[in-house]
Amino acid sequence: MTADTINKANSTQGENRIYRSINKFADKTEMSKRFARAKKKLFDINKWSKLPGITSSFQLYDVSGEKKLADKPEINDYIKINLPGPFPENWVIISNIQQDEYSAEFTVHPSNKPEAKGKNDKKTEHFFVQESSSTFKVECKGEILYGYEIGKNEMINNEGKEAAGRKVINTLIAEGGWAGFQKFQWEKLTDYFVHKTEIEK
Repeated sequence: MTADTINKANSTQGENRIYRSINKFADKTEMSKRFARAKKKLFDINKWSKLPGITSSFQLYDVSGEKKLADKPEINDYIKINLPGPFPENWVIISNIQQDEYSAEFTVHPSNKPEAKGKNDKKTEHFFVQESSSTFKVECKGEILYGYEIGKNEMINNEGKEAAGRKVINTLIAEGGWAGFQKFQWEKLTDYFVHKTEIEK
């Protein structure tokens, strides 16, 4: 397992990070079964909340703000993320979903609450700005299975109307709680994608 910072933040550019877990299997037949299961884990977002130990909670919502129990998301679905501790909820919207014979992934961006669309679209209910993104991905190459969380352009949402009343708490989360918890959270999730850890029953 590796976690690498690709690009350090500066005054004009966000930070990019890749968290990756790897697992190797006996042969391509076994790999095929494991990859099919990895795709189910990737797309069944509501089950991520059941990761063992301390973890964030994840809940899928549709565009009208109704909870979804589906085991596969759609573009323009939302995910509500609650970090451990007394922090406000954070929302992301699914902007892209791709899959083929050897890989599957989806990308999210920080967003407003789904029920608030058209009312206060400028406010982003997340500690990162809307231009930030996270891509969750599983990929198989031969007998090796990879799980990824790929963060791009991560910048703190603490300026202007986009941050609204969250400027201080967003800074505290991004520079404090999340800064220390991010590596732990995403490595646990990517380990789950490649079957190195399993959800609690």
